[in-house]
Amino acid sequence: MNEVIKTLTNHRSFRHFDDREIPTEQLDAILTSAQAAPTWIHGQQVSVIVIKDKARKQTLASLCGNQKHIIEAPVFLIFCADFYRTKLASKIEQIPMEAIHDVDMLLVGATDVGISLSNAIAASESLGLQIVPIGGIRKNPIEVVEYLNLPEYVIPICGLCIGYGYNDPGHNPRLPKEAFIHQEVYNKDQEQIIHTYNKTYQEHQRKLTDHENPPTWTARVASFYKGKHYNDRYPHVASMLKKQGFTCDDI
Repeated sequence: MNEVIKTLTNHRSFRHFDDREIPTEQLDAILTSAQAAPTWIHGQQVSVIVIKDKARKQTLASLCGNQKHIIEAPVFLIFCADFYRTKLASKIEQIPMEAIHDVDMLLVGATDVGISLSNAIAASESLGLQIVPIGGIRKNPIEVVEYLNLPEYVIPICGLCIGYGYNDPGHNPRLPKEAFIHQEVYNKDQEQIIHTYNKTYQEHQRKLTDHENPPTWTARVASFYKGKHYNDRYPHVASMLKKQGFTCDDI
């Protein structure tokens, strides 16, 4: 197994960081790696906002649901799907940008962000740094848009804390490969696989929390997704999308 695969398969998310700063050359390498990720039609529909200022991290931590690791981490990156430059290109060429109203633009932007984010994670961990992605950047997205001065057609998708982590949580066990890998067609017969995984997941959580009977994976996931808008965790995403120009008129 080569070093790249070792880094990728050894991933874990840290939620505690000490106060050491990340060397400038390392942060530059991480951001360069993120920008080097492939994008749809080479449209480069991703922008990254670098947050180091402690006061700004505190504000963003609050907007993300009071996640203190955003404050602790020396660097907080915010990955945005960015079609503002596409709009500028359309303006330069005097061509209308009607495709922005197509729901597929959201898939394009989110996919490009995901690939870029993955590059940043791999680069960070290869340098001996630790990370945790922050989906909570979408918890109060309109406030985030205004706080970051995001123009039309730019939307925050995910944050990323990077730093020197401690309190290693260990490797979170994944579903069995039979649930993840499908040969030729999708295999819908997964219930027994998931029941078996519940036991593995519970045992891992028992070691982490010292709880005798921690929730199963299915209980955790079902509880999270049981209500409209994720139990009101992310109730303003649709409003933010419309505010930023993503109308999805084709639905």
